[in-house]
Amino acid sequence: MKGFVFHGPGQSAWEEVPDPDIKEPTDAVVRVDAVTICGTDLHILKGDVPEVRPGTVLGHEAVGEIVEVGSDVRTVRPGDRVLVSCISACGRCRYCREGSYGQCRGGGGWILGHLIDGTQAEYVRVPYADLSVHALPGAVESKDAVLLADIFPTAYEVGVLNGRVRPGDTVAVVGAGPIGLASIATARLFAPERIVVVDLAASRLEAAKQLGADAVADAREDPEQLIADLTDGLGADVVIEAVGAPESFEMCTRMVRPGGHVANVGVHGKPATLHLEDLWIKNVTITTGLVDTHSTPTLLRMAAAGRLPTAQLVTHTFPLDSMEEAYDVFARAADTGALKVVLGEQSHEEVAVRAT
Repeated sequence: MKGFVFHGPGQSAWEEVPDPDIKEPTDAVVRVDAVTICGTDLHILKGDVPEVRPGTVLGHEAVGEIVEVGSDVRTVRPGDRVLVSCISACGRCRYCREGSYGQCRGGGGWILGHLIDGTQAEYVRVPYADLSVHALPGAVESKDAVLLADIFPTAYEVGVLNGRVRPGDTVAVVGAGPIGLASIATARLFAPERIVVVDLAASRLEAAKQLGADAVADAREDPEQLIADLTDGLGADVVIEAVGAPESFEMCTRMVRPGGHVANVGVHGKPATLHLEDLWIKNVTITTGLVDTHSTPTLLRMAAAGRLPTAQLVTHTFPLDSMEEAYDVFARAADTGALKVVLGEQSHEEVAVRAT
């Protein structure tokens, strides 16, 4: 088969790789129908994630069809259409028992496209399939479902839930990339008074308004003053950092009100300064996190009911073998206007009903 292989910082290729097979009785092999590219993949290509070894197939999000399962797999079988989660879960370790699958110590966590071959290929081996793939309702198209593999659960869990968004809150989202936009969509579920979005790109600020932002601000034009003006000088109740840069994180800590929450979602490759000389007295809560994907079943039900604006985030589609072109478009988002790119998307109008 072919897959998109990382060969070291700045080096990658769509090329022949060995077909995956069942290695453990809890594995499944999935034929990839739709896959997307994550900002984390760009970090890997830059060399920001040294754990990724040269020769690794990238990608940790996919929709596809089960073609083979190990002897211990009980919840899916060949022919099932599934969502491949960005997080794998052994289901037995302390963290999995708490629902903190991202911290799995039994061989799971974020491993696809990180520690083992990932989803940006024609086929992928998924460990711990019973907890790491989700059967898809026929009403959810592949290009929509693939966004539930990572960005929607990440935004919802690490941003909105960790930030404890409540009705009537002022929520500031710093960064209007895919995660920031998904944060807007999922924060709205909690009826905040207003959502304010900060970014450098006019096109992304426009996308934020279309997804429900009440106010937007160019990051170069004193967004902190806008937050102060909107809150009578108090500050935002919740600030979601969705960039992953020292400047944006420090901005978030200046925007939050005393007693408020800063929820860091962005992937940071450089140190940021924590100004405890200002924050120690303000009762501010700062959270970080890797997504656990415990919310994926809930989000899938909401997507099937038309409650999530997944389609609005997909700006480009490509055949699966156009991976290098898709990466180029996604990496140059400021020029191309790319939000999420989806490769290999197929429609599924018929649902196989399993006999009982």
